[in-house]
Amino acid sequence: MEHKVTGKIGALIFRIFCWIYAGISLYPVIWLIFYSFKNNSEIFVTNPFGFPTTLHIENYIKAWSQYDVPVYFLNSVIISVATVVLTIVLALLFSYATARLQWRGRNFARLYIVLGMFIPIQAILIPVAKLVNGLGLSSSRIGLILVYSAINISFATLVYYGFLKGLPVELEEAACMDGANIFICFFKIIVPLVKPATATLVIYIFLNAWNEFNLANVLVIDEKLKTLPLGLLFLQGAFTTDWGAMGATMVIASLPTIILYVVFSKQVEGAMTIGGAVKG
Repeated sequence: MEHKVTGKIGALIFRIFCWIYAGISLYPVIWLIFYSFKNNSEIFVTNPFGFPTTLHIENYIKAWSQYDVPVYFLNSVIISVATVVLTIVLALLFSYATARLQWRGRNFARLYIVLGMFIPIQAILIPVAKLVNGLGLSSSRIGLILVYSAINISFATLVYYGFLKGLPVELEEAACMDGANIFICFFKIIVPLVKPATATLVIYIFLNAWNEFNLANVLVIDEKLKTLPLGLLFLQGAFTTDWGAMGATMVIASLPTIILYVVFSKQVEGAMTIGGAVKG
């Protein structure tokens, strides 16, 4: 009896801790939403932390119609989505080749790709800029997409390789005994089984591409090709007094990442249990 009471008290304390942690984690997001509906007077003087006394919807109208936010938003969406697709395809194909197929030099090739995780962006900023300029891809979406994919492919390969090594080989052996070739095994067995890992990588790669600033600041010169992080920087420099509209812009910039996580949250949670489910 005493053990049950102690267990209930421990569970209650743990729940209280979780609620407090959730409140602390969500407060910056809530504050940003409140911030986007306030004017300068409320933000800095009368009501910096509370609920806005008047909802200034015009902040969003200004952000969307006057400050080129639709252009920046569209560029970020195109670049981020293309980066996700290209990185996922290349990483999955490479990981399948190194984890499931037998060929000389596969371990060296895998280690060579994974070592890219340990190279900081600042160290390759100038060589990458020269390479992109030499290929004639400077200030273009394609140049950013290729660079972002190259940066993210190391981590994606590491995740897929570990996931594939945890899947039993008997699945493919049984399919081959039924007459399936390597392409059928890949598309009908491997691709569906790695969906949880794919969902996790989609969120990770999208966030990296969506929030990346250093490379975009160096490689993009044309105003019409700037991404949202660059747009926010120049918005702050040109309109330092319109903080409400800037807050609205930051809310708009945050929406795709929140929606993406909500859509793929179940698949990400499934990545924690898929290994045990397959083995069982």
